[in-house]
Amino acid sequence: MNLLPIFLVGLMGSVHCIGMCGGIVGALSSAGPARASAVPVQAPAQAALAVPQGRPVHRIIPLHIAGPAQVHAFGQDLVRVLGYNLGRLSSYALAGALAGGIAAGLLRGADVLGWMAPAQKVAYVMTNLVLILLGLYLTQWWSGMSRMEQLGSGLWARLRPHAARLVPVDTPAKALLLGSLWGWLPCGMVYSALLTALMAGSAVQGALTMLAFGAGTLPVLLAAGLSVARLRQLAARPWVRRSAGVVVLAFGLLGLLRAAEIGGLGIARGWIDVFCVSPVHGG
Repeated sequence: MNLLPIFLVGLMGSVHCIGMCGGIVGALSSAGPARASAVPVQAPAQAALAVPQGRPVHRIIPLHIAGPAQVHAFGQDLVRVLGYNLGRLSSYALAGALAGGIAAGLLRGADVLGWMAPAQKVAYVMTNLVLILLGLYLTQWWSGMSRMEQLGSGLWARLRPHAARLVPVDTPAKALLLGSLWGWLPCGMVYSALLTALMAGSAVQGALTMLAFGAGTLPVLLAAGLSVARLRQLAARPWVRRSAGVVVLAFGLLGLLRAAEIGGLGIARGWIDVFCVSPVHGG
């Protein structure tokens, strides 16, 4: 699969991640240990660890004017935030491998029945339809994908108590474990990426798809872990979310255009291929 559009989907969709995971990454870099807040299973998109009252959110201070204590504190914050995100990406990769492995079995069955080519075509079209739905979700023009989050609420209800035991997150190991659990938080955007991984056709490609998606979310969430307040204000602006959603929507529309194999594209076809998820291949 072409992983570039998956990475860009994660990058554009990270404005949604700020609202969902901004609280926990902010708590990881707050001054002092974080404490757990009540995490409502019925509304997983609002789940976050609260920053303790009286503890200011860490603000970036230029290293050339910071003292040794500030540099040391910044380094500790960075290690915890990196550990959390590494754990989160590991859970994404595991979920992608499971989804891709299921798809591989289905493709082998389709190959035996002589349905490989139609199955690949259907999977490719469905992948781009998912991107279109995700784009509509990010622009807030359609909220149906939020209903998908309810599907994972049962699993999260089981994992949530284990996540609560890891706070305060005062060691890199705790941050890593918390991130690996937080990666299973019900999230419509993650589920849409997981459906794309399901269409990847193998466990390895499924894992790579989710890693590419997770890598796209890294820049914003790493920055959010060190300067959460300002980024959350920016991500809350409607024009930011809508712009990101329109970009994701365009990926899906380009994919459908490619699937239609409209003639006369000429040299533009190569550029379209760069920004489209490639059709799945069995094997």
